[in-house]
Amino acid sequence: MRPRVAIVGRPNVGKSLLFNRLAGRRLSIVEDTPGVTRDRLYAQCEWSGRVFDIVDTGGIEPAADSEILTFMREQALIAIDTANVVVFVGDITTGVTAADQEVAAMLQRSGKPVVLAVNKMDSVGPVDPDIYEFYSLGLGDPIALSALHGHGTGDILDECLKYFPPAEEEEADAGAIKLAFIGKPNVGKSSIVNRLLGEERVIVSDVAGTTRDAVDTPFENEYGKYVLIDTAGMRRKSRVEDRVEKFSVMRARLAIERADVCLIMLDARDGVTEQDTKVAGMAHEAGRASVILVNKWDLVVKDDRTMDKLKDDIRRDLSFMPYAPILFISALTGQRVDRIFALANEVNEQANRRITTGLLNNVLADAQARVQPPTDKGRRLKIFYMTEVSVRPPTFVLFCNDAELFHFSYQRYLENQIRAAFGLTGTPIRLVIRERGEKEP
Repeated sequence: MRPRVAIVGRPNVGKSLLFNRLAGRRLSIVEDTPGVTRDRLYAQCEWSGRVFDIVDTGGIEPAADSEILTFMREQALIAIDTANVVVFVGDITTGVTAADQEVAAMLQRSGKPVVLAVNKMDSVGPVDPDIYEFYSLGLGDPIALSALHGHGTGDILDECLKYFPPAEEEEADAGAIKLAFIGKPNVGKSSIVNRLLGEERVIVSDVAGTTRDAVDTPFENEYGKYVLIDTAGMRRKSRVEDRVEKFSVMRARLAIERADVCLIMLDARDGVTEQDTKVAGMAHEAGRASVILVNKWDLVVKDDRTMDKLKDDIRRDLSFMPYAPILFISALTGQRVDRIFALANEVNEQANRRITTGLLNNVLADAQARVQPPTDKGRRLKIFYMTEVSVRPPTFVLFCNDAELFHFSYQRYLENQIRAAFGLTGTPIRLVIRERGEKEP
């Protein structure tokens, strides 16, 4: 397992800015509002030939009373417990506060190695003498840091490396399937991630909007290697007023783009809402293999027709993605959650399937023999051949005599024939129409 570095401190000292600087990309939301980062965020980092994970945490408020702040403190404590070394971030502009002293005492009790970084030292020249006040925390020599400009990050990483275990052959996460849990707020995305992991890895609360970042969690079981991505719930645009929440929705969209499989979560009590349709549409437009998870099935009053009726409603309201399998689950009781990984593996395999041109054209010839291509004003569509040009999603180019004759209904017919022949039932399919003489992409 790779070494792990946890970044902790009280709220708004610049932990997320340091995390993004070390990660080399903007993964964590940065905003001058305490409490923006709530869950643990993971990223891979490399320094001096060593590859390791860095963990961003919510600000620790030792005397927090609210439910969310208590959860944030618990998440930070879990990060400390699982880390090889902790980077404690202070703020030169405020000096040492009572909260800093309490967090420092908490770190000393943990027994973990600590690297003390004093952030917001953005000016060049002599070191601000106020940095020496941080010796009072009893955490060793403070390192001057400017997360904004990157000054001091190398010194911090050099110190962290001293506490890493000896370098060994570490298994890369190559081949891990990225699963993004997407849906409207409060549909149970974080609950199902925690259920699958068997631990409280992400915050679960009845307060809609608790999850703000797209949280990546590596995970391995008998089905394979995965990265579980818990995303922020996506509200209607008219309700996305808070600037931080706009960033959260952007993160969820980016999570869809980098996912291999999207797990679209619905609330069984609500059926398919307008917002569910928009969220599912994002996954479809991005060309992602998808599974529809109908959560909170335990809360529905059922008879022998309830499941079939709800399935029909989902197929009607999400008619643009008839390929996505539907699974009725309960994150609370664990009902059918064990089937999620098998389904995800299946649709991921379909999205990456390569089909030879010979087999494709056999299916094409058979399809044209069953249903002749359309005609218009005495001119008939002729399809010369078909070939697959890319995967995720499977994309097929069809060469014909006249693209205008290639009616949408006939494209849909051929798509269904391809699905039936090759079992592509969990992924979108793209058909690209080219006239003879146009270059194959």
